[in-house]
Amino acid sequence: MTGGALVVGEALIDEVVDGGSVSRHPGGSPANVALGLARLGVATRLHTAIGDDEDGALIRRHLGGSGVGLTPESVTPAPTSKAVATLAADGSATYRFALTWAPAPLRDLGSPAVVHTGSIGAFLEPGAEVALEVVEQGRSQGALVSFDPNIRPSLLPDPGAVRELHTRLAAAAHLVKLSDEDAGYLYPGTPLEDVLDLLVGAGAGVAAITRGGAGALLASGGERLGVDAIRTTVADTVGAGDTFMAALIWALVFDGPGWDGGPVTAGRLRAAGETAAHAAAITVSRPGADLPRLADIRPEGGGR
Repeated sequence: MTGGALVVGEALIDEVVDGGSVSRHPGGSPANVALGLARLGVATRLHTAIGDDEDGALIRRHLGGSGVGLTPESVTPAPTSKAVATLAADGSATYRFALTWAPAPLRDLGSPAVVHTGSIGAFLEPGAEVALEVVEQGRSQGALVSFDPNIRPSLLPDPGAVRELHTRLAAAAHLVKLSDEDAGYLYPGTPLEDVLDLLVGAGAGVAAITRGGAGALLASGGERLGVDAIRTTVADTVGAGDTFMAALIWALVFDGPGWDGGPVTAGRLRAAGETAAHAAAITVSRPGADLPRLADIRPEGGGR
């Protein structure tokens, strides 16, 4: 693979419980980011761990239908993992998981323009070591690195180890996106503006913190700005943060003049943040993690 994106992390089945009804959708934060990038026209591969079972076949059809290619090593003997998302009246979701994360080492990264990781796949052993190896090898080959911790505290019982690994991954990343909940877990008691300063100080060319309906804060070099959330009728919030991440990667790396991983101007930072907010608003208006396509974000189909 030359150019495009390589994503490493979990793919699983989301069971969404909404009152008395249950629906099943392929999901997993890194898989959603891969889906979002592919739907925005980026050649994308996912390195993951799914079973040779019906749930794994459902994931393969779902991702393949939008153009995501799985690495050959992604099918493993273990059953496909599952997350159960229970929706509250306001559409927010709480999760419980039945999963394993033991991907095979990736033999051939290709030559991706971007390597992305995050969430369970970046922190849960034994697979976290594989994710870190892919990130470090990708960066050494000249790829831009994107990282979204998307912390699931119930699966990660050692906060100290999580924070240590987060620090290492964030230092390797050119683009880091946290939610406000991630920031509270990783940097307890630290104001969000100071968290952005820490991320940029550690080397991120662009850092972002999403705050749900309150919008997002973004930083690059000495620039600090806020982007409003776009008002829409919320079906649920499943996949909103993953959509923001995918669209932010696309806007910075693949839309327009490209990006070298360093600081960007305030105008470009705002434009990327507004694109990501627009994409996230589309996803929350739809049930499940149904991420937008390029025609949804840019109906005219043209570049900037």
